[in-house]
This record gives sequence, structure tokens and C-alpha cells, in this order.
Amino acid sequence: METTQHLALARKCRPQSFEEVVGQSHIVQALQNSLSSNKFHHACLFTGKHGLGKTTLARIVAKALNCQQGTSGTPCGTCDNCQEVTSGRFIDLIEVDAASKTKVEDTRELLEKTQYAPTKGRFKIYLIDEVHMLSTHSFNALLKTLEEPPSHVKFLLATTDPQKLPATVLSRCLQFHLTPLSNTLISEYLESILQEQGACFEANALNHIAAHSNGSMRDALSLLDQALAHGKGDVLANNTAAMLGMVDSTDIHAIISGILQSDTNNILQTVTKLTEQGCNFDQALRDIATVLHEVTLEQAAPGLSSNTNIKQWAKNTPAEDIQLYYQISITGRKDLALAPTARIGLEMTLLRMLSFTPNGPEISQNTCSPSQKKANTEQKTQPIAPSKTITNKKNNTTAKEASINNWNKWSTELGLTGIANTIVQNSSLSIMNDEQIHLLLNPLQAPILQPHYTDKIQQALSSYLNKTIKLTITAEAAKEPTPHEKKIIEQNNKKQDLEKKLAAEKPVQEIIKTFDAIVVKESITEK
Repeated sequence: METTQHLALARKCRPQSFEEVVGQSHIVQALQNSLSSNKFHHACLFTGKHGLGKTTLARIVAKALNCQQGTSGTPCGTCDNCQEVTSGRFIDLIEVDAASKTKVEDTRELLEKTQYAPTKGRFKIYLIDEVHMLSTHSFNALLKTLEEPPSHVKFLLATTDPQKLPATVLSRCLQFHLTPLSNTLISEYLESILQEQGACFEANALNHIAAHSNGSMRDALSLLDQALAHGKGDVLANNTAAMLGMVDSTDIHAIISGILQSDTNNILQTVTKLTEQGCNFDQALRDIATVLHEVTLEQAAPGLSSNTNIKQWAKNTPAEDIQLYYQISITGRKDLALAPTARIGLEMTLLRMLSFTPNGPEISQNTCSPSQKKANTEQKTQPIAPSKTITNKKNNTTAKEASINNWNKWSTELGLTGIANTIVQNSSLSIMNDEQIHLLLNPLQAPILQPHYTDKIQQALSSYLNKTIKLTITAEAAKEPTPHEKKIIEQNNKKQDLEKKLAAEKPVQEIIKTFDAIVVKESITEK
């Protein structure tokens, strides 16, 4: 019984002309113009991530150069030469996989044949895929021919990693960089394929596939093949989500809500639910990072999102908290493979968000008794008693005595954390009176100075001094060292004292003299 070979969609739907290429219009236009004007360069380099069409474009160029109807930007596709290129049988198109032909002997053997005229076509074309895999000696052997090839030879190079190519090779090629395709473009193309096949599909399913293809059309077509098999010929959203290990957006929002509300129980319960559903935990962290990105965009451009939760989180959550959660989520994805289990990796990442939230609650408080929680709260809110006080005549309240001389001490007693504390520790006190304080921030820290941090520091100062203070901060070099700089100076002085003390000890001197030894200063620590 005769059987028909099944072709994967990535092969079946490969473009055979420039008009069929999806996206990359800037490259297609340049190629067509140079071909139509008979000014095609002798060496072209196609770069970009996998699955964007580098090899496909090179094969279409081979058709255009050798079409029996003449060189043009629109090869006929029906002549013998075009048909042979399509089927991979064109004798004057030599395709080389550089990953398997890395030796210099292979390259020299290949180049020896360039002097011979093409057998059937107008040009002899060398298509070298993943050219960055060639050895240094192979590149050296290729260089001279690549610079001045015979008039009947064209080089078409393709690579996913152009940084590994020698500059001498790059300078001899016209470079065309293929960019990742948008989700919309991929979804529309997949829809056209399914309509031609008469398959039943849902738009959301195609959106899921496009989102998971990371801009690669080949990956999208492979996922579509898998979705068709999974759904027995239909591409439905639920089936596709299950196939991709996607996490329901409701669960992702529940996790983020739990983080923002410090609701550990809700977070862990949602993780248990995801485990029972067999969800992909890497995908869960990816989705969390995506939502946090949407929150950040909404904070930067209010009204951008139509989602109620995102609007609320953007309005009520400090921007630095969202940035911290985002950083932890993407770092957690890197560490997921190192965790004892994927679930543990996810849970530890989420609990880390709670633990390192600026001014956020400590996770350990959830296990404290009510009396312990009350004691902890009172301890945190108890004001630090000043050594001296002065009376504020305006409102008859008691204020702490503060001046430039003791700024280094009481700047650490403001109860600030995170970036706000970083600003304070890198600032020196310039002006202080009953109503105003002016700080000079180290200019190197200028990028972190934002109005909401100034407001937070102003509130802390007013609370600490028991009076209303107007705070201004400017990024400007100061004569007085900042608290952070003073701390560094004290540490260095302390270290130097330890080094001198150790060097003065007789046993150490005897060891140095006897063994011609030296003291590793970095190893000196105080007991």
C-alpha cells in the first residue's frame, strides 16, 4: 500500500518567492532592487535568530540569480532552474552546513571548485549556513576568495551569531539583519494556513502559539503542527493552553495580589493549585514577569492598560516595589533548574519577593503569636530617645537636636530602607534650620533621585525631628563626606590598624623572615 509522506508545516509552508516572505520587508525590498538592477553584491550575510528565514531568503536569491527568464527580483518559479532550487537539486547551488564542515581542509576543497564555471545556471552560488562555526583557519582560507571571487560566483552566508565572525569577513559582506516577527503578524499567517486547510481554530489559540514562538515563524509553525495533533485537527484555546503548559491569568493575578497584600497563605494555595493542574512553573514565573511589566507600563503611561487589576496595582504600588518583583521573577527563572524541585524553586522565588519588599512585612511574623506581633510592632514604632532636646517655639513640641556634625549618626536612625536609604547614606547635610533641610547627593547616585523618594525621606525627617520639614535634594559634590563615605573611611582605617598590629607581632615577623612569606591583606579579619 502506497503511503504519502507527511511534510511538517515549517517545510510545507516555506516561502518560494519574495512575495510569500512574511515580514522583513526592509530586506526584501533591498534584495529585489539590487537583483532587478543587476547590481547584486558578490557576498551577502544574513543574520538573526533561528526561524526568521535566513536560509529561505538565500534560496530565493539563488532562484532570482539563475532564473531562466533572466535575473530579476521576481523569479518565475516555474522554469527548470527555479524548480530544481525548490526541490534542492540545483547543481550550481552548493549548500554547506558549517557546523559539520569546520576543518580547513573542507574549506579549501570547497574553494578549489570556485574557478570552474557553473554547470547549468548563470552563477555558482555557495550558501554557507551557520558560518560562525567555521574555524579560524577556515576563515583565513575563505577570506581571499570572499574578497575577490570569480565573476560567476556568489557567496550567501547565514548565521545566528555574527559576533563570532572575524571583522575581516564582516567588512567584505553586505549584511542583512532579520528581526523577530510580531505576534500579530504570526497569528495572521497561522490563520491563513488553517483557513486554507479548512481546520477549525480559535483566535486565542493562535495568540497563545504566537506568544510562545518568540518571534520565530519556524517555531510558530512547529507549535501549530503540535497543536493540530493535540486537538485532532482542531486548534482550540483550552487544548493549546494545556499543551503549552500555560497558567490561567486568574491564578497569576491571585499570586501577584497575594504578594502585594503580603498574603502568604493565598500564594501557597495558588501554587498548590498550579501543581495539581500540572502547570509549567517556568511559564508561571514568565507570566508573572509579563504582568509586572504591564504594571510598570501603566505607571509610566496611565491609561495604557484596560485591565482593572493592573490599573489598581499601578496606582497603589510604589514603582520600586514592582521593579524589585520583576527582577526577582526573572532571576528566579534562571535558578529554577538548580532548585530541588520546580515547585520549591517557584515558592522560594515568591517568598523572596515578600522577604525583600522595601518596608514590607517579614514572613516570620505570620508564625508569631498575637502578643509577639504586638510586641514587634511596638518595638518598630517606638521612637528613639534623643540625648538632648530643644523646644520648638512655633508649635510648643519637642524636637531632636540635629546638626551637620551628627548627621552621620542620626541619618541611620530614620528607619528608611531600599533606594530612599541609599539616597540618604550618599548625601551630606548642606543647610538645616527650623523649617528646611538641604541635602547634597553624590552625583554618581543622581539617576536614582526621584520625587517620590524625596517625599518619603521628607516624611521620615519630619517624623524623626517631631516637626514639619521642607526637604530639597540636589545632585552636587560636597566638601563634607557622606555617611557612606565616612563608613568606608572608618573601615579602611580599621583595616590599616589591623595590618600594622599584625605586622608588629614577632611570630609573624619570624615567619616572614624564615619562609620569605608575605601577608595576604585580604585575609586579615578581626576576631
